Amino acid sequence: MNNTPTFASAPHQAARPGTPVGLAEVSHRHYSLATLRSIIATWGERIRFRWELEQKLKDDPHLIDDIGLTRRQVEAEIAKPFWRVSNPL
Repeated sequence: MNNTPTFASAPHQAARPGTPVGLAEVSHRHYSLATLRSIIATWGERIRFRWELEQKLKDDPHLIDDIGLTRRQVEAEIAKPFWRVSNPL
């Protein structure tokens, strides 16, 4: 039988102190519904912000220069996944 821990077995194994579970050793956070809604709303804001930034880069690239950003900075921001926090531009 395979003794490799799985995500399905992680909660049971992680409940026993000192039990190594490798990749399945994930912290289990408990969020309230309000917190989850806030996280999802923040992700949506990031998606919209990065989409609008991309549109400005395509349609009005001079606006990017006007606010003091380089094309490379904007492209780096646009390339980030929605769960990654923006660096101050």
